[in-house]
Amino acid sequence: MKKKLVAATLTAAMILSTGLVTVPVMAKEDGEPYKAALLLNGTLGDKSFYDSANAGLEALQEELGDDKFTFKVEQMGATSADEAKWEPTMYDYCDDGSYDVIICGTYQMLDALTNAAADYPDQKFIFFDEAFDFSTGGEENVYNVMYKQNEVSYLIGAMAAMMTTDESLDMIDPSNKIIGFLGGMENSVINDFLVGYIQGAKDVDPDTQVALAYVGNFYDSAAGKDMALTQYQNGADVGFNVAGSAGLGQIEAAVDAKRYAFGVDSDQAAVLPDYAANIPTSALKNVGNSLIRAIKEDMDGELPYGTLEYLGLSDGGVELVEDDHYKEVVPEEIRTKVEDLKQQIIDGKITVPTALGDDAMSEDDIKALIDSAKVG
Repeated sequence: MKKKLVAATLTAAMILSTGLVTVPVMAKEDGEPYKAALLLNGTLGDKSFYDSANAGLEALQEELGDDKFTFKVEQMGATSADEAKWEPTMYDYCDDGSYDVIICGTYQMLDALTNAAADYPDQKFIFFDEAFDFSTGGEENVYNVMYKQNEVSYLIGAMAAMMTTDESLDMIDPSNKIIGFLGGMENSVINDFLVGYIQGAKDVDPDTQVALAYVGNFYDSAAGKDMALTQYQNGADVGFNVAGSAGLGQIEAAVDAKRYAFGVDSDQAAVLPDYAANIPTSALKNVGNSLIRAIKEDMDGELPYGTLEYLGLSDGGVELVEDDHYKEVVPEEIRTKVEDLKQQIIDGKITVPTALGDDAMSEDDIKALIDSAKVG
């Protein structure tokens, strides 16, 4: 049975001074602190996904103290040359035997986790942002959490469609209805962002067109910038980066082109203040918050290993940054409409299409939705 998210949502920038709901935590019987390892198939400094995960654990350590919780982060790198060491590193941490839980995420770590979970049945794992196949082994020692990024992406798409024709915005050419989307790689999670984005835009204005590009990885910001510049040069006023570190290139492109780019996973306007004027808001995937919740439940012996949980707008798994900066950049009329759409999603009045889970669209339906918004 799925549980509600109980930890208070961290701010998008994952600032450690943010207040957290205090959940009683049981100390380990031997008096030793709970020890976690965060294995990143990438590096910190992405101002996005990995930074969110790390900042969540930092916040938990700050809240609980070193006597109750400690963690180690391992930056394994994201390039093709680094991939060969991901699984051996996972096995090294399993062999160590001192970690209460090993945390990793993304589809790229699925094989390594599947093998390790089967080979080390007494080691506990938390896996985020990709579905674990519980039929292959590891059913009792893996907890799996995913996010309804399609819901928050729907809001971004709706906002983009309204912004692209808004004459009050300085960096908009209202004569066209083109918005951009920059993905890292084409996979089910990125497609979940994409189908929500397109549907949100088309529900606001069916004539909205979406310029789509994939970097091919999540680290090449130079390539991301080139692709985003092409989108802006071809008429897109607003872009949405869902590409990790590669997506930082789109934000740079937005500054150069004097256009807008929505942030993702962390509050990128807050963590990139020099670019904030071009970032209206960010779509948050609260990885750090979900890890805080999971570890606290594990400390209390209540984490439902062997299950997959999806967290969305209604339980704080995803959210839209709605701070003073957002209110300053985005016109009130658009914000009011977005707030109404958000509440309709939470209330179940709007069902956002998804590329994940039992309700996933077919590949043919995803292609048809993309084609319906294709530029040209």
